[in-house]
Amino acid sequence: MSPKTPDKNFFAFLYHSPTSPETGHLQRPAGKTFGAWFTMASGSESDDEEIVLSSDALDALNAFYAERDARAKQLAKLEQEAEQRRLESVALSMDTFTEDWNESQFWYSEETANQFAHYLLDGCTAETTLAIVSAPSVFVALRNILSAAPSDEPKPKLVLLEHDNRFAIFPEFVFYDFAQPFKLPPHLKGTVDCVITDPPFLSEDCQTKTALTVRWLLKTESTTPAKATAASGNSSAKLIPHPRIIVCTGERMEGLVTKLYRAYGVRTTDFEPKHARGLSNEFYCYANFESELWKWRGEKAVAVAGDPDAKERVEPAPDS
Repeated sequence: MSPKTPDKNFFAFLYHSPTSPETGHLQRPAGKTFGAWFTMASGSESDDEEIVLSSDALDALNAFYAERDARAKQLAKLEQEAEQRRLESVALSMDTFTEDWNESQFWYSEETANQFAHYLLDGCTAETTLAIVSAPSVFVALRNILSAAPSDEPKPKLVLLEHDNRFAIFPEFVFYDFAQPFKLPPHLKGTVDCVITDPPFLSEDCQTKTALTVRWLLKTESTTPAKATAASGNSSAKLIPHPRIIVCTGERMEGLVTKLYRAYGVRTTDFEPKHARGLSNEFYCYANFESELWKWRGEKAVAVAGDPDAKERVEPAPDS
């Protein structure tokens, strides 16, 4: 004899029965027999009858919960995608994120953040990956620029390495603690084309460990110059190193920074980033490429053999 089809009470039992938050499995209320539980959920008149579900009923129960869980996951995904679209459609401001001095946070001015963002994006394609290490104001500027760009325009991938969990609202966020320079998702190793970093502390330990992270992130196969269109409306094309590196930190870190990134050709530039609330110590920008915004510090332009664009470089003294 085939099992009896579960009646409406059984389905009422399914809909109203609690589940374990840890496992999602059916969870009997404390102090209730299975029969009393069924009675409570379905409205059955028998308080003493001990009910044992047939294999078909158990299959129906499992199928019901599997379908319910699948729909819940689908709904959560749709909600996440909707929130992501909302974030992408709204121009963000660093005013939303108050500086936390315990995190050694000093946001760039909007102008400086946008300038960095434009030069990082210069020449990028959909295959480019940009890493922003401990510089969330540049990340926000990048997101705003990309959000305002035409939908059919190729957009690079962004990765934000940041210690402040407030920025976890962004899907590009990866928690980062400079004290553990390699404690990062393994798939990020050797994937980054361009990076900007602003180490949070003016200490040799922080600068060195951040440099280790940058080296770990950067693609290893490419030191060949890549052609890019000039940023900020300059019509001439230029050759830029690949990978591109920008390091922003205090003037007193100059010797250490140029030593740590010497293999990539990073040098001191004449550009001084501005901060929204000012900064008491002198702050430098170091990079392995020149741009319309900055030149190497200590360089002077001279006319050589009729070439008005020729330049004479004044090299800094070698590290002791």
